[in-house]
Amino acid sequence: MTCKNKLNRREFLKQSAVTAAALATGLGVRPVFASKKNTILTRTGKKVVIIGIDGMDPLLSEKMMKQGKLPNLARLAELGGYKRLGTSIPPQSPVAWASFINGAGPGSHGIFDFIHRNPEKQCAPFFSAAETVPGEGYLEIGDHKLQLDFWPFNHQQSQTLLRRKGTPFWDYLDAAGIPSVFYDLPSNYPPSPSKHGNHRCLSGMGTPDMTGTYGTYQYFSEDGPTQTRHEGGGQRSLIFFDNETSQPGLKINGPSNSFLKQPEPATIEFTVYRDKQARAAVIEIQGRKIVLKEGRWSRWIKLDFGLSMPSFMPDKKIPGICRFYLQQVGPNFSLYVSPINIDPSEPAIPITEPSTFITDISRDLGQFYTTGFQEDHKALSNGIFSDAEFASQAEYVLQERLNLLEYARDDYDDGLLFFYFSSTDMQSHMLWWDSDEKHPTRSRSDAKTYFNHLKTIYTRMDTMVGDVVKRYGKEALVLVMSDHGFANFRRQFNLNTWLKENGYIQPSGATSVLGDVDWSGTSAYGLGINGLYINRFGRERYGTVRSGSEYEVLAGELIAKLEAVTDRDGRNVIRKVHRTDRTFSGPETALAPDLIVGYSRDYRASWDTCLGGMGSDILSDNDSAWSADHCADVSEVPGVLFCNRPISAGSPALIDLAPTILAEFGLKTPGTMEGSAIF
Repeated sequence: MTCKNKLNRREFLKQSAVTAAALATGLGVRPVFASKKNTILTRTGKKVVIIGIDGMDPLLSEKMMKQGKLPNLARLAELGGYKRLGTSIPPQSPVAWASFINGAGPGSHGIFDFIHRNPEKQCAPFFSAAETVPGEGYLEIGDHKLQLDFWPFNHQQSQTLLRRKGTPFWDYLDAAGIPSVFYDLPSNYPPSPSKHGNHRCLSGMGTPDMTGTYGTYQYFSEDGPTQTRHEGGGQRSLIFFDNETSQPGLKINGPSNSFLKQPEPATIEFTVYRDKQARAAVIEIQGRKIVLKEGRWSRWIKLDFGLSMPSFMPDKKIPGICRFYLQQVGPNFSLYVSPINIDPSEPAIPITEPSTFITDISRDLGQFYTTGFQEDHKALSNGIFSDAEFASQAEYVLQERLNLLEYARDDYDDGLLFFYFSSTDMQSHMLWWDSDEKHPTRSRSDAKTYFNHLKTIYTRMDTMVGDVVKRYGKEALVLVMSDHGFANFRRQFNLNTWLKENGYIQPSGATSVLGDVDWSGTSAYGLGINGLYINRFGRERYGTVRSGSEYEVLAGELIAKLEAVTDRDGRNVIRKVHRTDRTFSGPETALAPDLIVGYSRDYRASWDTCLGGMGSDILSDNDSAWSADHCADVSEVPGVLFCNRPISAGSPALIDLAPTILAEFGLKTPGTMEGSAIF
């Protein structure tokens, strides 16, 4: 039997359940968590402040503390307030942050990877943290379709579902009348509701842009393709000039019009007037003119995308925001348009709890990035940005985040304040390189230069922590934590190629588990960054491996062989393979892989493996600007925990922080939590 689910990486990112309709909001999709009640915050006088610094690495932090470059963090360490923080299995961000949220591992929240599969459809992939469920039924009117959820139609509208299961620890605070507020929290889109009105949250990682993806830039250049070409994370289009005026019909794509029977993106036309001598251009769009010098960014620009409706209904207007970057005027004109972000002053979909929280913030701060992934790493990986341009764009993100922190501090009285920084994670993926070995894309000197740039981000985080401790240290418990650390990503392991060459995937000519696999002869396959699935009878649609001794023998054989894989220099590629039935406990293990592959430092699953592909070689060099990662074994990439109080726990872990927070407010650790208080 052969799988017919043919899907490449770009199509998956374009069509995936999370991204394809997640923002239809005013367009028909209803986020399942959207509280309309007004927030009624009580006051307790107790304060806990948590700063989440994603990806902050203990090895680098300890080295820089010894060098005197992180004096504020070093001061906390000298007082006994520093430990390495155990991360999740696997140490992927959505898994780790969900474990922090629940105070328990993946068996409690059901997130095991960025990518899950539907076993009933034989390995059909979807994003794990949120999923859009299509609606049912509609009324056809010409070229349009309308979903009417009232009698006598009773159509079922689409819904975006938060797939993180279990009880977030703030629900216990909410029920106890203790206020909590979270800024840019990962693994919480759509934002979960506050039943008692004591919880506020701005969603972070997982929040889509207005095209329904995790961030799709638009790039216009004179050497662009004649037909718009889509690439992972962006699209390229041709621009040409006649008497220094761009061609007519130049368009920016926005949200898809799901009211059409054949949905298509809403577009906005714009015109560019180029002045080569002044090294500048004027962008004319929706009645306004934006003047930019070469190498400069615009401010946030508000755009209104029109969605056509049947003739008896007014057309809809959906707002979004973007920024323009005039990369080059000549000889090859090039213009970058950021992903179309949700407008925080007029959000098309709820990305905060309560829904009015985002507009409260925007009244003070104006427009700002709202997508979950804000540093445009795809523009660097795809050759749109240079290293310097990526660092510059990431600096805008950090400045906005620091401005948001000022707002958060001014708006905070007591209870729990959580604030998240992404810079140490996303810039580490692109700029980290703590080795003299050859970098995938940079010269040795440039690799050192940009790693030093990353170190300056660490020093700025140290300054920020110092300010927070100075302001709150005498009256609040202050925790500074990261979800995992970092390591170079030099070599990629093609798991499915290895499985095929060792006879676990058939036929020998297969190229993808989403395409041409003979499932009747296949016993195991890889999907996601760390997941390995056994093709179990009765679970997978075309399962062949029966429970009992057959399963046990195969699982043991796979573990032994994988842990014995070595590279050309004799190094072990895989540190440990974890059996999930012996690692995870809890009610949400139905979608768990059978095995979690924990890679050694310098190694990670190949890009092909993530969506079921098979490269030509089992091991190959990573040739991407994404040159560092943390999807290794749990033992390789712990996070950090700093505190303004001595930490008594010998080996604290992510799952211990929720019980610690509850204990600080006088609440008992619920039976659903696996962790324990660190003091």
